[in-house]
Amino acid sequence: MMGRSPLLLCVALLACHAGASSRAPAAARLEPAVAATPATSTSQLALVRDPSPPCGGARTAFEELLRRSEAAYDGGRYERAKVCAEAALEMRPRSVAALKDRASALVALSQFDEARLDYALALALDPDDPETLYGAADLYVVRLGGERALLELGRAYALRGATRAERPPHHHHEEAGELLVLAAMAENDLGESRSALEHASQALRLGAPEADARYERGVALYELCRFPEARTALARVLELKPDDAWAHHYLALVAERLGEPVRSQALEARARALAPKEFLPPVEMDEKTFEEEVQRAVASLPEKERRALSRVPVEVADVPTLEDLTAVDPPLSPTILGLFRGPSEQERCRADDGPKCRSIVVYRLNLERFARDEADLREQVKVTLLHELGHLHGESDEQLRARGLE
Repeated sequence: MMGRSPLLLCVALLACHAGASSRAPAAARLEPAVAATPATSTSQLALVRDPSPPCGGARTAFEELLRRSEAAYDGGRYERAKVCAEAALEMRPRSVAALKDRASALVALSQFDEARLDYALALALDPDDPETLYGAADLYVVRLGGERALLELGRAYALRGATRAERPPHHHHEEAGELLVLAAMAENDLGESRSALEHASQALRLGAPEADARYERGVALYELCRFPEARTALARVLELKPDDAWAHHYLALVAERLGEPVRSQALEARARALAPKEFLPPVEMDEKTFEEEVQRAVASLPEKERRALSRVPVEVADVPTLEDLTAVDPPLSPTILGLFRGPSEQERCRADDGPKCRSIVVYRLNLERFARDEADLREQVKVTLLHELGHLHGESDEQLRARGLE
C-alpha cells in the first residue's frame, strides 16, 4: 500500500488450510522413470519397472476402460485407475474424459507434474468442462497451493468452472458451489477475503458442502475482523465436523481477539491434538527476551537501515489493535507480523499524523505462532523489520514480494 495511507501492511501469515477436496493425495510421491541422461550415478536400468497388469484385453471397449478406471479410483486403487485411463488413452489419445481420469489418479499418487500436463491438454481440448476445471483448480489450490501464481491460476479455473457448471447443458448448481469453495479458499490464501466471503456465501446458496463453505466463510470473516460473525460460522463447522482441526485453530484465534484467553488456549490445544504435524506448539519467548531479540535484530541491520530506524521508533506488542487493523479498508489481517504506521520518508508529516508521525510495530505472539523454532523466530523478526523498513522507504507490498520480503 502506498500513498497517504496511515498504515502499511507487514509480512502476512497466510492461512494454509485444508479445503473441500474429496481427492486427498497419497503420502508418497512416485517419480517418473524417464531419464535420457541420468543426473546421478544411478543407471537407467535401475529405474526400469515391471509392466503393470493390463486393464483389459485388446477388445475391451473404450467406455469399459473408463468405467474400470473410475471404479478403481473410487476404491482407492489409484495405480490401477491410472493404468486403465492410460489404456483408454491408447485408443483415444485426445479423450478429455480419459485425460481427466488419469490426471485424477496422478494427483492421488502425488505425481503432480504429470497431472498438470494432463489437465493442461484436457483444457486445451475442452476449456469449458466443469469437472476438468474442478480437478485443475483443486490441483493448484489444494495440492500445490502456497505460491501466489499457483493460487491465482487455481482461482481462475475455479471461477470459470463455476460459471460453466451453472450454464446449459450442465445446470449443476452444487458442482458450481464446490468450485466456488475452491475459489474462496484461494482468495483467503491470497489475502482477498472480501471476494472469499462473497464466493463462500454464494457457494452455500448453491448447495455446496456446508462445512467446507462455512469454514471458508469463517476464515474470511476473521480476516476482515468481523470476529463475532466468524465465531458463529466456525462453530457451525464444528457442529458438522467436531474433529476439524483447522476450525478449532481459527476459533482459537477468534477467541483471542474477543478477549477469551482460556478458551483460546483450550481450542488451540485441541487443534494440536487433532493435527500435531499441522499445528506445532508456538515458540514461546517472554516479553523481555523478545524485546532484546528485536534490539539485536536492529543492531544487525546495515548502517543505512539503522540510521533510518534512529528516526522511527520500533515498538513491540502482542497482537495488533483493532484500531490499527481497521484503519484501512479492507482491514489488515489479524495475523500480520509487523506494521509500519505513517507516510513514507519521501512524504512530509502532517498535523493530523500526531506526535509520532512514523513508527514500526513488531507483534510477538503472531511471530511466535509463525516461527518453526527459535532460530526461525530470530530470522523472522529481522525479515519483518526489513519489510517494514521497505515501506518506510516507499516500497509497495508487490515490490517487497519481488525482493523476497513477503
